[in-house]
Amino acid sequence: MKSAVETLEPTRVKLSVEVPYEELKPSLDAAYKQIAEQVAIPGFRKGKVPPRIIDQRVGRAAVIEQAVNDALPNLYRQAVTEADVRPLGQPDVEVTGIPDPAAASGSLTFTAEVDVRPEIVLPELSGVTVTVERAEATDDDVAARLETLRERFGTLVGVDRPAAEGDFVVLDLAATIDGEEVDSVTGVSYQVGSGTMLEGLDEALIGLSAGETTTFTAGLRGGEHEGEDALVTVTPTAVKQRDLPEPDDDFAELASEFDTIEELREDLRSQVVEAKRLQQAASARAGLISALLEVVDFPVPSGVVEAEVEAHLEGEGRQEDDVHREEVRAEATEALRNQLLIDALADSLGVTVEQGDLVQFLLQTAQRYGMDPSTFISQADQAGQIPMYVAEVARSKAIALALRRVTVVDDSGAPVDLSAVVGTDEDEAEADVVDAEAAEAAGDEATETEATAPRD
Repeated sequence: MKSAVETLEPTRVKLSVEVPYEELKPSLDAAYKQIAEQVAIPGFRKGKVPPRIIDQRVGRAAVIEQAVNDALPNLYRQAVTEADVRPLGQPDVEVTGIPDPAAASGSLTFTAEVDVRPEIVLPELSGVTVTVERAEATDDDVAARLETLRERFGTLVGVDRPAAEGDFVVLDLAATIDGEEVDSVTGVSYQVGSGTMLEGLDEALIGLSAGETTTFTAGLRGGEHEGEDALVTVTPTAVKQRDLPEPDDDFAELASEFDTIEELREDLRSQVVEAKRLQQAASARAGLISALLEVVDFPVPSGVVEAEVEAHLEGEGRQEDDVHREEVRAEATEALRNQLLIDALADSLGVTVEQGDLVQFLLQTAQRYGMDPSTFISQADQAGQIPMYVAEVARSKAIALALRRVTVVDDSGAPVDLSAVVGTDEDEAEADVVDAEAAEAAGDEATETEATAPRD
């Protein structure tokens, strides 16, 4: 097989491939055999129809078409490998010539245009600095955590006063359009100020006592009249406030394993610090990508972006929404740019994905979806998603490894230790040693088993 590469754009190439008859013959033979199993021709058993009869009755063109269709995927992959290109997305393939089986000569020729990964030259990571916020717990942070905890143990008590923000009300609602009722609910519990129902409802409820009624106009958020303006009548039948327990030692014993409120506050302070350390890692990841994108410029394959845009809009049924199309295009471009950058980072750092890395990721993903791990992995394999998950693991490892190489400081300029989240090179070295010892032990066991196995 011969192949040549032509660069059409910085992120798109054209492969021209020529496959001689001798290399395509196994696919032609397989096509004849497969068609022979499918056709019924008088005088011949299925599977025993000679090629010349198939040519006469079915047509040589059909045989060549099937052979070419079956062979093209492998031939394309082989050409990509030989040309050392890294494709993105599906290729546009055009068959330009076919061999002549009757003369046992000629060649299959085809072209394949495909988007490819751009060349990305990364800076030295040791010269990159990423800034994140300090992982400090303020008194306000601790107070907010304590307030949330108190709310979990609060009780709702009915009050004889107008509703205020933060109160809970039991209400009846009715919506009418042109005098016709289109929707209604009764006995619904709602927290004033939460903004989770109709726009304008919070303003209508504030200052309203139980049994009082008011009206307002709002756009409906669901049903067959979604988006239409309706006249909404609302009546709170009860107003309740949440009474919170006092933040004292008794509450500490009720809500935690601590005996005093001060011990509980210190634990909450530690929780805030830990949460902010995790936020630091997330901020460092985003900061690393932003810092690299500031000094690295590369084109994004437009064909891949457009394919993603079309798939997204088709899924939403909004192909004609040009404004939304531009929004989706901008998001898809940014996402692909980030992905290409991280993939280049993984290449430059020599990231590899071991089987244990992949298995752990799949188990965690299955748990996140609430699925049985075996079922999830089996479905992912059948759907051809394993390579996608391998790429995700590689990107995660690349980010973690890169964050060990760059300088991370907080907004005061103090160095930030992210080793609890991204690990250390020493941890990785120890893991490699364990993996190597396990592989060696497995090899020794296999050798021992082979040596002691009974012989015929």
